[in-house]
Amino acid sequence: MPSILHQDARFVVVDKPSGLAVHPGWADDERTALHEVRDKLGQKVFPVHRLDRATSGVLVFALDSESARVFCEMFEEGRIEKHYLALVRGVTPEAGTIDHPIPRREGGPRVPASTSYRRVWRGEHLSLVDAEPHSGRLHQVRRHMKHISHPLIGDANYGKGALNRDYRERFGLSRLALHARSLGFVHPWEGQSITFEAALPEDLRAPFERIGVVI
Repeated sequence: MPSILHQDARFVVVDKPSGLAVHPGWADDERTALHEVRDKLGQKVFPVHRLDRATSGVLVFALDSESARVFCEMFEEGRIEKHYLALVRGVTPEAGTIDHPIPRREGGPRVPASTSYRRVWRGEHLSLVDAEPHSGRLHQVRRHMKHISHPLIGDANYGKGALNRDYRERFGLSRLALHARSLGFVHPWEGQSITFEAALPEDLRAPFERIGVVI
């Protein structure tokens, strides 16, 4: 069940758990984050961006169609700052920017996409990075880290199955190691800069602790 981080007259911000799809149009699930938030608030909500099912963290829903239009424009124009924590294979450079075209949606044409990253912890064969996607493409952080040969741990699509099984068996890391830690923007109706943050969930915090990750 998503927990509410913020609610006002225009939008609601929630902390989505891993394993929950955002919208029924993006999955065949009977229950999605949209259903859960709608039922919790007792009103219709409008999805304005997506997180992968396996990704946890900050997620926004608009509360009316006009607010949804405004937020969709803000995401499309790159006026919303997003930061993800990603545990990846290998030792990355300290920082970098990945410019590599990827699709907006499954089967679609490749379009320009850019992600900046900063290494915040390194192990012998691992790195924890803060990734900031500057566009909103399908599996962008996952695809971009794979593109530079540092795929995410627990990634069934772009990672290594044997490595994922090893981390699941040794450390209890049984999900994608990707968390949407923060999302910030200028409030489009009130004018102030605001940032919403979601704490690392237990299904990442405990395995990270066993691995020795320091944040």
